[in-house]
Amino acid sequence: MAKVDLVKAMAELEEEAVLEAVKSQLAEGVAAIDVLAQLQKGMEQVGKLYEEGEYYLSELIMSAEVFSNAARDLNQALDAGENFSTVGTMVLGTVKNDIHDIGKNIVSTILTCNGFKVVDLGVDTPVNLFVKAVKEHNPQVVGLCCLLTTAFDAMKETVAAVRAVAPSATILVGGGPVDDNVAKYCGADGYCKNAYDAVEFSKKAAGIH
Repeated sequence: MAKVDLVKAMAELEEEAVLEAVKSQLAEGVAAIDVLAQLQKGMEQVGKLYEEGEYYLSELIMSAEVFSNAARDLNQALDAGENFSTVGTMVLGTVKNDIHDIGKNIVSTILTCNGFKVVDLGVDTPVNLFVKAVKEHNPQVVGLCCLLTTAFDAMKETVAAVRAVAPSATILVGGGPVDDNVAKYCGADGYCKNAYDAVEFSKKAAGIH
C-alpha cells in the first residue's frame, strides 16, 4: 500500500487519508512533533490557496475540522512528555452577548498549528473572564470575536478592561461585521479580516518575523 503524503493530503482536505497517515506514522514511531509539523505545512498550503482565491470559507472551515480531528490523535503523544514549545500565547473568545463560534474556532485552530498556545474562552464571554484569563496566562495577544453589531459595545468594554490589566498585549478584533472603523471604535490594536491576518499580527506581537 502506497504511503500517504500527509502534507499533500492535509492541503487537499482528504480527511480519511490524513487520519490514516497520522495513525500510521505514530505507529511507526515518528515523533508526534514531526507529525504535527507536517500537518502545519499542509495548513500553510491551505492558507495560500485561500489567499489566492482557490479555496473559500467552506474549505477553510473544513481544513480546521480536519486539522482538529487529526490533532486529537496527536494530543496524547504530545502530552506524554515530548518537548513541544510554543511561540506565544493568545487568549481568544467571542464577546458577551454573542454566541457565534465558527470564525473563532478557525482562528484557534490556525493559530495553534502556527505554534501558538490558544486559551479559548468560548462564546458569550463576560468581561471578567477575559480579564481573569489574561492575568493568569499573560498572553502576547488577545483576540475578540463577534458576528452581531449589537456586541460592539461589549467588545469595546472588553478591550478597555483587558488594556487596563495588560497594557503591553496586542488586542485583535474580528468577525463578519467588524472592520477597521470598528477596531478604532473599540480601541483595539488591529482588525483581522481572516485567520491568516490573525497569524501575521500574532507573530509580530510575539516577536517572530
